Amino acid sequence: MVAERRAVVLLSGGLDSATVLAIARAEQRELYALSFRYGQRHAVELDCAVRLAAAQDVRRHAVLDIDLRAFGGSALTDDIDVPRGADPGREGIPITYVPARNTIFLSFALAWAEVLEAPEIWIGVNALDYSGYPDCRPEFIASFEETARLATRVGVETGQGVKLEAPLLRLTKAEIIHRGLELGVDYGHTSSCYAPGPDGRPCQTCDSCQLRARGFAQAGVTDPLLGRFGLSSL
Repeated sequence: MVAERRAVVLLSGGLDSATVLAIARAEQRELYALSFRYGQRHAVELDCAVRLAAAQDVRRHAVLDIDLRAFGGSALTDDIDVPRGADPGREGIPITYVPARNTIFLSFALAWAEVLEAPEIWIGVNALDYSGYPDCRPEFIASFEETARLATRVGVETGQGVKLEAPLLRLTKAEIIHRGLELGVDYGHTSSCYAPGPDGRPCQTCDSCQLRARGFAQAGVTDPLLGRFGLSSL
C-alpha cells in the first residue's frame, strides 16, 4: 500500500480507540497502531490493544514504555484513589486526568508518522460523552495539528503537516457504539475501567465505567464485556 494511505492509530485498548481503529481500517488505511505502557494502574487495557490490533490486521503494533508515574499527579499514575460513584458529567477536571497525556502520546505518534511518511494520525478523543479532560477538546486537536505542521520536516517543506483524524470527536457514546458494531468491533475485548481487577473485571463505579454503561444503555444493546464476567448492567 502506498504511503499516502498509511495511518498511525493511537490504540489504548478501550472502547473509543477500538472503534477508531475499525473506522480507519474500513477507510482502507494501512494501520500502524501505537500503544503505551505509561505506568497506568489499568494496564490490562494493553492486553485488549494486542487482541484488537490482531483482529484488525494491523501492519505493525508498537507498545512503548514511558513511565508517567515518575511525575504522578493523577489517580491513574499515582497513589491516589480512583473516584467511585461520582457523576462523570460534573463540572471540573477530575483527578483521573493524566497531565498532558494526549500531548505526549501524539508527540510520539507524530515522530513515527514522520518516519513512516504517513500523512495521518488517528485518535479516539471525544468531546461529548467524556470526563472533561482538556486534551479531548476540538481546540486541542486543531492546535496540535498546527503544531505538527510547524514542527516537522514535511510541514516545513510542503506547508502541509500530518493530519489528525478524530472521527469520534462529536459523537455520543451510543453513536460510537453503534458505529463500532456496524464494523464488527467486539467490545467484549475492550477495557474502559480505571481500576479493573487483575483479570480485567470492571469495577462498574468509576467515571469511565459509568460513561460506558450509559452509552450501551442509550444504544439499546448489552455490553458484551459484562457477560464475560457474569455481571449485570448498572
